[in-house]
Amino acid sequence: MEVLRIILRLFCVFSSIEGYKVLVAFPLPVRSLNLLGEGLVRHLLNAGHEVTYITAYPFKDPPKKNFRQIDLSSVKSVFANQNKLNTGYMMNNRHTNDIYYVQELALNCAKATFADQNLQNLLQDTSESFDVVVADLLETEIYAGLSAVYDCPMVWLYSMGAHSVALRLVDQPANPAYASDYLTGHIPPLTFVQRVEQLWAHVQWYFLKWFFIQPEEKVLYQRTFEPLLAKRGRSLPDYQDLIYNASLMFSNEHNALGNVPAIPQNFRFVGGFHIEDPPKALPQDLQAIMDSSKHGVIYFSMGSTWQSKDIPESVTRGLLNMFGELKETVLWKYEENLPNLPPNVKIVQWAPQHSILVHPNLLMFISHGGLLSSTEALHFGVPTIGIPVMFDQYINVNKAVSSGYALSAELSDDLPNTLRPLIRDMLDNPIYRQKAKQSSMIYHDRPATAGQELVHWTEHVIKTKGAPHLRSPALRIPVYQKLYLDLLLVVVVLLFICKKALSLVFKKKVSQKKKNN
Repeated sequence: MEVLRIILRLFCVFSSIEGYKVLVAFPLPVRSLNLLGEGLVRHLLNAGHEVTYITAYPFKDPPKKNFRQIDLSSVKSVFANQNKLNTGYMMNNRHTNDIYYVQELALNCAKATFADQNLQNLLQDTSESFDVVVADLLETEIYAGLSAVYDCPMVWLYSMGAHSVALRLVDQPANPAYASDYLTGHIPPLTFVQRVEQLWAHVQWYFLKWFFIQPEEKVLYQRTFEPLLAKRGRSLPDYQDLIYNASLMFSNEHNALGNVPAIPQNFRFVGGFHIEDPPKALPQDLQAIMDSSKHGVIYFSMGSTWQSKDIPESVTRGLLNMFGELKETVLWKYEENLPNLPPNVKIVQWAPQHSILVHPNLLMFISHGGLLSSTEALHFGVPTIGIPVMFDQYINVNKAVSSGYALSAELSDDLPNTLRPLIRDMLDNPIYRQKAKQSSMIYHDRPATAGQELVHWTEHVIKTKGAPHLRSPALRIPVYQKLYLDLLLVVVVLLFICKKALSLVFKKKVSQKKKNN
């Protein structure tokens, strides 16, 4: 009888779960971003929802239930032969964030995305409907048009932190005098020069966005979405209104590293949601290497975009010679065969990173500082040496350094000599591991997992029809009111009137005085 009661209760619980239809859009052909997309899909499916996934990296073994994917592999051609995504090129060129390059690249990807026939087949089908759109946000907001097509709430998933260019869509830009972001990588408190650099970077970003990129976005938006809305008997919303109409923004960061500006209620940190914990078991060969390394393991990976195989040969040989001086095992993710290795250096062309980072024999992680790798190091409490290349990697590494569990090296031809003392310092000084464990504890000390937060707030947006109660009032206030320009105008007018009145009184008195004389 008790068993029957339990079965009935379970039946009631599962029958009460309401599955929603979610459109997840991660069209940019960046492998790391699509790892976030895959994590989001996994959590939504586990929660019982039906997911349509737009991606340039379709699942090779897709989930069998409540899932379909729209293959955007064609968009990868936009990234072909991009010099600035090559490690060797970046070593020989100044490491700066080319704002216009990234904005233009994101726009070109959007053009290729909406030209793809697989996506067009989905968009042209007027019988399709979704309860919410969750889209990757990177330098273009044109994917907000998907929420207009399906007349449903819009949720952004931002692959970085509480940066000004993202916050402006759900609240207002953060003050560049103290707010960190990827445009410069500076950590507050800022020097006078850094504040000037930070301000100038923001001025550049907005200038390029407003006068060069956004006009093209509006043309693409109208060309793409106006016919789709017309087929559904609706008119096209104004682009400016639409991009500021998001219900919620997820941020792939956690506040454990500090330096977080004020954020609105509909901005939620979910950093680490893509991590499967506990990770899958290591392959037997890697397990044997990690287990048998009596002096510990140093793991080196430059990520999926800036690959180690593109490092110039002279630098590669210098790194191998330097690694060969160590007694520790060095596990290097290197995407091609590499001959003449020192006995302690092991090459893997693909690395199950989570499974490596969790291994007790791992001593440190040498990384490019991408936010996924940075978050994974934080999650597993691993000290790191960052070698930032571009974009948000500088701010990620600088935050880890300021938290005390990381060191930073410049990507240059002298990298072997730069790394040598940093590795020695991190091996000899236990403070880095202690700080890494402390930061990891702060990261894990949360009331719910990142995946649970992700699902809860997505469902909340749907249940509350766009969560208008969470939206910042700042979006409803014109700029002139925020800056009290109307008050300033009133004051100026009153002063002008007072001046005129006083002038008339003075003239009258002077005139009267002349008459009396």
